[in-house]
Amino acid sequence: MSRDAVKFGRMSKKQRAILQAEVQKLLKEQRTEMSGGLQSPESQAEQPSTTTPELPHSIQPSAWSCHSRWDSSCSTRSCSLPRMQLQREPLVLHTSDKAQEEATVRKSYLRDQQHQRESENVRPNVFHNLEPYCSLNFSSCLPPECMVSATELELLMQNVVFAHQETCQFRQENLQILRWETFSPGEMQNFQQKPMDQMWERCVCHITDAIQYIVEFAKRLSGFMELNPNDQIVLLKAGAMELLLIRMSRAFNCYNNTVFFEGKYAHLELFHSLGCSDLISSMFDFSQLLCTLNLSEHEMAFFSAMTLLNPGHPWLQEKHKVDILYRKIHLAFRHLLRRTHREFILMKLPEKEKLSSICQLHQEKLNIFLQMYPSIAWERFPPLYKELFISETETS
Repeated sequence: MSRDAVKFGRMSKKQRAILQAEVQKLLKEQRTEMSGGLQSPESQAEQPSTTTPELPHSIQPSAWSCHSRWDSSCSTRSCSLPRMQLQREPLVLHTSDKAQEEATVRKSYLRDQQHQRESENVRPNVFHNLEPYCSLNFSSCLPPECMVSATELELLMQNVVFAHQETCQFRQENLQILRWETFSPGEMQNFQQKPMDQMWERCVCHITDAIQYIVEFAKRLSGFMELNPNDQIVLLKAGAMELLLIRMSRAFNCYNNTVFFEGKYAHLELFHSLGCSDLISSMFDFSQLLCTLNLSEHEMAFFSAMTLLNPGHPWLQEKHKVDILYRKIHLAFRHLLRRTHREFILMKLPEKEKLSSICQLHQEKLNIFLQMYPSIAWERFPPLYKELFISETETS
């Protein structure tokens, strides 16, 4: 059976050509709307800069609280990399008019396609794209509301990959160029001699910047902004650090065990003054583990999306909606892996418990720091970091 037959089911060449053209047109419109002021990949490739790509002006840095203290800046920033200029206005996580329009257009398109098939006496076969999963024993456990058509599956795959590519903090090609640029012994010693509170504040600023891109990734995932606002917050609070660990592996050099930090690659010993060598070591080990899997950017995107949309988190008010969205993304991920003949990756991905244990260790080390420096965290840490990891009772 041809690839087109698997993808589109039984229909004539003319009908298939019309459907393909309409899908491509819709995807093009989606990309145009979602990208906004983003540069095209061609123009990005022409830029020699290795700095962090700046978020489009139409997308503000994320926050989900309207506290007056909401400000993503740090009191002191001595980072060597140029910082991106972040807007300082608070942002509540809600569905924007543009997102609603995109969802309406997508639903209308799929509905029109269904009517067109019926009017042309073509039997709609919404499950024809699930045939490859029979051998994986997956489709049999899907409830009816989780079933998707071939067109929806393609759109979902495009959406997840596009959301990841447009919200990566560093370009992979630039990281490859700098992968052997490491800190000198003198520079290492300078970091190791910094006071603990200054080094913590420095690293927290970098963590906060990375999490802002993660929140943008979540907002661009199809269906996320349609979840209950409380559930959006629960998923982001629970998954932000986990996604940061996954994305850290993109900036990790497994050949010399270093990670990209402030313009160069740093060894584990550089973070000695943080006073949490076991946490840093665990983060390095996790990055090394992911690097051995040699995940593509597409696979990284789906692993991130599945980690974020974990329906097992407590305090979810509409767990069933999160579960449906998770299952659809899982199905699209399996479809991608079948195409690339890498189904074995699913069995080798790190277990949820591995990520959770590192996040718990981070919280424990943060609590120790709060006991040693009770006022510094509240006064000098970015609001987004405090919103995620620090409660007011802990700093009082």
